[in-house]
Amino acid sequence: MDENLYLSVVVPLYDEEGNVKELHRRILEACQAIGKPFEIIFVDDGSKDGTVKNCEGLSPLTLIKFRKNFGQTASFDAGIKQSKGEIIVMMDGDLQNDPADIKLLLAKIGEGFDVVAGWRWKRKDSLSKKFFSRGANILRKILIQDQIHDSGCSLKAYRRTCFEDMDLFGEMHRFIPALLELQGYSVGEVKVSHHPRTSGVTKYNWKRAMKGFVDMISIWFWRKYSNRPLHLFGGAGITLSLVGSLILLWMLVDKILFKVQLSEKIWPLVGIFLILVGVQLFVFGLLADIILKSYYKGQGKMNYNIKEIIQN
Repeated sequence: MDENLYLSVVVPLYDEEGNVKELHRRILEACQAIGKPFEIIFVDDGSKDGTVKNCEGLSPLTLIKFRKNFGQTASFDAGIKQSKGEIIVMMDGDLQNDPADIKLLLAKIGEGFDVVAGWRWKRKDSLSKKFFSRGANILRKILIQDQIHDSGCSLKAYRRTCFEDMDLFGEMHRFIPALLELQGYSVGEVKVSHHPRTSGVTKYNWKRAMKGFVDMISIWFWRKYSNRPLHLFGGAGITLSLVGSLILLWMLVDKILFKVQLSEKIWPLVGIFLILVGVQLFVFGLLADIILKSYYKGQGKMNYNIKEIIQN
């Protein structure tokens, strides 16, 4: 890593031919105003328009070109791995994020935070997009319980150490602060500008929303049970088995004391079904516990994160 490089700005691009030149100009202007060594990294996510062509001649610029469209999270991951700066700033390529706000994120980082997220407190999106975003934020608060207002805002700043042991998949880029908070990193937030889109079309649709929801469930699991999957699956298994056993006991009492004919009742089958499912869940929990321990051992790390060791 270049020890003198302070800032890396990573931007994914997908069919943004009308924005790239102006975007680069604004980022360059914002970084020069900061007065520290920087780099600009654009990641073309398989654009089918003139995005790559319009990047020609832009300097300074590192352009990463994907062979096809792999998604925004993959673009961020590739940009992070290519970057060399002490601080990594990520943002969208549609000019809705304002590069002039980078200085606000860096100022907050300077207060000692590891992660600083942008908060689009006055959004310039359509009513439908705001509605779905609001719903996603409510679900995020319930499941993930992070401390930021706007996980969908791509404008965020991170210390390089945040990504030493992290690979990004799916639509996980929205939840990076939540993942890092789980590991004990400090997360801050600043209000940032948000502009209406002037060129190109939004890439957000119901498919991305569904992928984001699935990733949200994954993070909920990691937040609650990543160190103890047996507590989730084993607990559910024991509960179902207990309910099934009580149903069978009830049927047995009915048969012996009240001479009830069980051949025409569905409850014995329900009881047996619950017991079998319960046993399967418990065994699954044991296997998940073994796999998790093997995962941590194979990665050469543990389920905790040490910030520093002080010896006097």
